Amino acid sequence: MERNLVNVLQECITKKALLTGKVIHARTLRLRLFSDTFLSNHLIELYSNCHDIASAYHVFDKTPHKNIFSWNAILAAFCKTNNFQRASRLFLQMPQRNAVSFNTLISTMLRCGYPRQALDTYYSMILHDHHGLPVKPSHITFASVFSASAALLDAHSGRTNHALVVKVGLDSNIYVVNTLLTMYAKCGLHGDALRVFRDIPDPNGVTFTTMMVGLAQMNQVKEALELFRLMLRKGIRLDSVSLSSVLGVCAKGGPGRRDVEVDLSDHHCHGLSSKVHGRQIHALSVKLGFEKDLHLSNSLLDMYAKAGDMDSAEKVFVNLNQHSVVSWNIMIAGYGNRCNSEKAAEYLQRMQCCGYEPDDVTYINMLAACVKSGDVKTGRQIFDCMPCPSLTSWNAILSAYNQSADHKEAVRLFRKMQFQYQHPDRTTLAIILSSCAELGLLDAGKQVHAASQKFGFYDDVYVASSLINVYSKCGEMQLSNHVFSKLPELDVVCWTLMLAGFSINSLDQHALLFFKHMRQYGFFPSEFSFATIVSSCAKLSSLFQGQQIHAQITKDGFLNDIFVGSSLIEMYCKCGDVHGARCFFDMMPCKNTVTWNEMIHGYAKNGYGHEALCLYNDMISSGEKPDDITFVAVLTACSHSALIDEGLEIFNAMSQKFEVVPKLDHYTCIIDCLSRAARFHEVEIILDSMPCKDDAVVWEVVLSSCRIHANLSLAKRAADELYRLDPQNSASYVLLSNMYSSLGRWDEAHVVRDLMSDNRVRKDPGYSRSECKNDMQMILENEQ
Repeated sequence: MERNLVNVLQECITKKALLTGKVIHARTLRLRLFSDTFLSNHLIELYSNCHDIASAYHVFDKTPHKNIFSWNAILAAFCKTNNFQRASRLFLQMPQRNAVSFNTLISTMLRCGYPRQALDTYYSMILHDHHGLPVKPSHITFASVFSASAALLDAHSGRTNHALVVKVGLDSNIYVVNTLLTMYAKCGLHGDALRVFRDIPDPNGVTFTTMMVGLAQMNQVKEALELFRLMLRKGIRLDSVSLSSVLGVCAKGGPGRRDVEVDLSDHHCHGLSSKVHGRQIHALSVKLGFEKDLHLSNSLLDMYAKAGDMDSAEKVFVNLNQHSVVSWNIMIAGYGNRCNSEKAAEYLQRMQCCGYEPDDVTYINMLAACVKSGDVKTGRQIFDCMPCPSLTSWNAILSAYNQSADHKEAVRLFRKMQFQYQHPDRTTLAIILSSCAELGLLDAGKQVHAASQKFGFYDDVYVASSLINVYSKCGEMQLSNHVFSKLPELDVVCWTLMLAGFSINSLDQHALLFFKHMRQYGFFPSEFSFATIVSSCAKLSSLFQGQQIHAQITKDGFLNDIFVGSSLIEMYCKCGDVHGARCFFDMMPCKNTVTWNEMIHGYAKNGYGHEALCLYNDMISSGEKPDDITFVAVLTACSHSALIDEGLEIFNAMSQKFEVVPKLDHYTCIIDCLSRAARFHEVEIILDSMPCKDDAVVWEVVLSSCRIHANLSLAKRAADELYRLDPQNSASYVLLSNMYSSLGRWDEAHVVRDLMSDNRVRKDPGYSRSECKNDMQMILENEQ
């Protein structure tokens, strides 16, 4: 009788027939078979499979003679509902445990997001149970352990247990090997993964798929596609998962990895080239009958979208029998990547009209689309419509304001974020610190620094780099150095930011010393490090130091870097070695506008006007388009070399030929050029017509030339403007006073000197630098 009831119960368990099972349960009670442990265990399993946990526990509680199977059955019941806390308490109450008990709890911990606890339970399993005896792990145990190690990126634990797998003879178990491959791939140990894969005697489709995904994660797209080809050669049957994975590989490769030739002459598709194109995989999936598989269709959408082929993505989307939120999200992200926020917004509207509720990914994709399209206003509207923005959404909108240089709004939004009790992450802090740096908000930067300490980012290099940047730009190099010195681990970015901080605060001697320390500690400078330190040498006019850095740049292989090269040209020119700068300029394999500008400006500052003009013409002939900085450089050259007509011609060509609107610097240069030649009538015409008259530099240039050419009327006008615009600038008083003195008008000169005294204006002392045996000294002139 009991045997028949057990058989019927087993059928009920298989079919999840709860009602029939309850009838059998009632019959066992009438027959007084409730003390039959074997029968009770089946009843617990039945109620567990049918999600009636209360009934399962009732049967367990009433079973008089519980065995290990009874305990495992009720433990599995609680684990199926992910009731981790109750399952853990039950596990501790068990009088004895076996591998099934441990496997059940470990897999539940992993599923509930507790990989560290899962590993701890596993180690207690192999060391001893509560009776002090170890429990031998099974292939299921090791599969869970490797999954936990992968989740924690704990390569040490993974490798240790790999050795144990080999020891117990499970290294050929395909289930264990597949999770082992996943673990090595997620930990970035792709060499280990490849060695494991090569040792598998008979890999299956899951093995190949796992290995392909692992190779794609480290951007070895070609090798991943070669593995797919090997999979086909071995005749392993393809399913929708393997095809989705290889489409993910194609998407990872991007537009440059899309060439393929696939022979679809038979079911297994033997004969693939090394570069498998997504279109051929698409054709293969249709041939194998997977065109209605939603997961595979979404992979096709993703592949086409990431390749930038939105027309093909549209065709796949339109032909889908059913859509999911994922399908809509992929299309919105695809158009966002193409900087087409209007089309992305259209898909969002269609998605809502079709009854699909946007999720957090939808809003993030839409935000990203607006940011990439430069439509921050629409992005903010999307953000404000979100009922409960996630941290990723906050970061996206903050980044949008940061990238569009609306730093004030970024700071305001960050404060709003704090009022909504949304904790920032390292990305949030880096974004807001960047905005504080651009605005020069020292106090706000200190507040964010305090918040980073509160949230546990005190030793985060990413956040520390941003802190160094904000303190440096606010002129607080002591605070920058404090942050730098407290970091347990440094990287080249931190060193480079410190160098940049010293440079922008005119502490160039400190920068050189810091660069020396950087080398001594074994850090290899990046191209940005070299560009910064070369700039410091330029500002110090230290040719010897600059040449040493140049030699190091050559040794480290950054000589062809265009930014480093531009810095070297600037350094040689500022140190007066224009010939050396031109030789280096001519040897550069590629040049950009910045490079041309530096060389033209170098000629200009050193009085080589004709050479600067020739180089400007060479730039035009090479096809490089001049920008506003180019015109400042060449107009400066014309001014310093008395090339007045050439300067006027270039000034007029700016807007007429090159569509560059003249700015204040350009007006200053052309006024200086005309003033030096005493063409003051033309100067006054430009002064009256220029849009930006309220600038002290322009009037100082005019006043200086008037003194040389004794144009007293215009000098008075320039001096009056300077008194209004910059009353504490000593230059205007000294120039006008000297002009009166040179003309013998001593009374007017004394009036100007008295006005200077009444306004408490002091003349800044001049200084000079001297370099002796690598030691730079500054000598101030005595004030008279």
